[in-house]
Amino acid sequence: MLQVGQPAPDFSLKTTTGTTFRLHELRGRHVVLYFYPKDDTPGCTTQACSFRDQYEDFKDLGAEVVGVSSDSEQSHQKFTAKHSLPFELLADENGAVRKLYEVPRAMLGLLPGRVTFVIDKEGVIQYIFNSLTGATDHVSKTKEVLRGLPA
Repeated sequence: MLQVGQPAPDFSLKTTTGTTFRLHELRGRHVVLYFYPKDDTPGCTTQACSFRDQYEDFKDLGAEVVGVSSDSEQSHQKFTAKHSLPFELLADENGAVRKLYEVPRAMLGLLPGRVTFVIDKEGVIQYIFNSLTGATDHVSKTKEVLRGLPA
């Protein structure tokens, strides 16, 4: 399992706009990378909307928010439009990045897990939060961690 203090694995995935997201291109900024089970499910919608509602706080803390699930680009486009999400959602359709980040499955292995990573400006993991049920806790806890990092 990935640990705090390790370099965040670099990856590339397609965004909702069809461009390619590359983690290393965000060096110099903090990144909140959150893995979630599925677009438009109750917990995932609550989590995404909580990140949306506090997005400016994250920007003020020098962080970019990025969501990842195995849903398609088209699913992410609909989810983003429906809920006016101001941050990127990435399509990890084959689960390669979820595997790279060692995100465990939840509910006896039936559901993809919900894990959030805070990555600092140098690309080092500073915090890992794993909770399927605490969707909004991912937002509040990562903000606390970001407040403790150098701006």
